[in-house]
Amino acid sequence: MSADMPARHAEAAEPRRRIAIAITGASGAIYATRTLAALLARGVHVELVVSDYGKRLLHDELGDAASVDQLMPYLVKTYGDAVTAGSFVVHSNRDQGATLASGSHGCSGMAIVPCSMKTLAAIAHGLSRNLIERAADVMLKEKRRLVIVPRETPMSLPQLKNMVLCAEAGAMILPAMPAFYQQPKTLDDLADFMAGKILSALGFEHDLYPPWTGQVDR
Repeated sequence: MSADMPARHAEAAEPRRRIAIAITGASGAIYATRTLAALLARGVHVELVVSDYGKRLLHDELGDAASVDQLMPYLVKTYGDAVTAGSFVVHSNRDQGATLASGSHGCSGMAIVPCSMKTLAAIAHGLSRNLIERAADVMLKEKRRLVIVPRETPMSLPQLKNMVLCAEAGAMILPAMPAFYQQPKTLDDLADFMAGKILSALGFEHDLYPPWTGQVDR
């Protein structure tokens, strides 16, 4: 290259990270929306899949304003304008031809929050009957991070065995079990804790809850 030629950028700007989020019918819609908001605030592109019972969950636990077709306005109102730093696209759970169904798609990780016991069982046994199950199977076969956030209690022996099968296949089992050492005052504090745990599992730094220091502030 001639010395008087203008320098070119060695490489294009790094593309924003892509993360898949699935919402199924287990209780805990606030964990899903807080996780989604935290990812968006970090400029992530989220590929969102909501099951039929997941849609009902959003409505029943958070109200009409949190329906899938109004989700961004709801997130902005609830968590602030920072969520507009990212973007998301909604895939139909019935569309197994969606990009998430292929290992060639550049999605670096997936969290299912909350994860129903039905979805857990399907992943454990590789059923892939819908896009959520197929996308989870893709994460496992491609050795990418799959975070499963079950919300059920008590748990039966088959449910516990299904968790073991998923963990053995490479998933991280991250139960919706918020801690209390940070002295939460509101439901939002508990949601922050779980969202922070999920972000950490997906490889993101965050300040959604204070780190454990060895003692409780009083």
